Amino acid sequence: MNATSTDVAGAGVSPIDWAVAVSTARRLARPGPVVPRSEADASVARLRSITAEAEGHVRALTGLGDGLPLLDGDVVDRDGWIAAAAASISALTDGALPARSGRVVAGVLSGTAGVQAGAVLAYLSSRVLGQYDPFAGDSGRLLLVAPNIVAARRSLEVDAQDFDMWVCLHECTHRLQFTAVPWLRDYFAEQVATFVGGLDDSADNALSRLPELLKSARVKPDPTSSAGPMGVLELLQSPAQRAVFDRLIALSTLLEGHADHVMDAVGPLVVPSVGTIRQRFTARRKGGGLLDRVLRSLLGIDAKMKQYAVGAKFTTEVVETVGMRAFNTIWTSPETLPLRAELSDPQAWVRRVAP
Repeated sequence: MNATSTDVAGAGVSPIDWAVAVSTARRLARPGPVVPRSEADASVARLRSITAEAEGHVRALTGLGDGLPLLDGDVVDRDGWIAAAAASISALTDGALPARSGRVVAGVLSGTAGVQAGAVLAYLSSRVLGQYDPFAGDSGRLLLVAPNIVAARRSLEVDAQDFDMWVCLHECTHRLQFTAVPWLRDYFAEQVATFVGGLDDSADNALSRLPELLKSARVKPDPTSSAGPMGVLELLQSPAQRAVFDRLIALSTLLEGHADHVMDAVGPLVVPSVGTIRQRFTARRKGGGLLDRVLRSLLGIDAKMKQYAVGAKFTTEVVETVGMRAFNTIWTSPETLPLRAELSDPQAWVRRVAP
């Protein structure tokens, strides 16, 4: 995973030294909660044992994935998540980012970028409960971060079995989205590569478009637009970049909202305390001290939280209108995915795709 030793098309050094990022993140990451060994072992064993069961519940509700094998997830600590996240981001973006030529200067800049990336990974490593990485190997990899799940469950003061199942329902929904929809993985990677590959052009064009950007900044924001850093990023984009960005935002909002809808819809059947968990977890998402809130805003996490709510509301309204089977039309092709504007107007998607 040492990106610094690999040239992109022989032209230069990869823009981020991911080995530096991983080592930096591991040094900066906060330690996990102190728990008795017996409790830690029980949590790991329980998480490993219920992922396949959780996905079975998700399949029953959504109607997706019939005939696919039910696989277990991988339970990791914070160091394990950092390494996996760095490898995934590297694989997804390094080929799209322009390589830096000139080995001495490029190596310094790559290492600096690695330190910056490591600081971000360190912060996120104590917050992520789990994730599905569709780009790990041929079949993807579902990760559950045991210390973070234990810490969250303790802070919420909820039942361990119920909370573990609730988290697994969300992550297994993400896994099913990619495994049951064969074209989704390549489509997502293509959109990310297109977007990342044009970032330099967007930045270069920003100065020439400064009057337009300043005018746009004074206009009342679109309620469907993302807040914080994403809003600034949108101002720097060319029209072509904005179109790709809109597709990525629409897709990620759908994926997160669909998972949130599913975990709560399945919940009452297999998670008796789902109502309490959802109420307390939503309050926790909004919490944190001043520094935590600033960091979340800078990293775009607050905008991410908005995605959960918007996407879940979209999914719920569409399912209530046309049913889950018709909702699944959304997975037919890129053309049936919701447009960004349709996320706040689910009936517009229904009229266009599933009348």
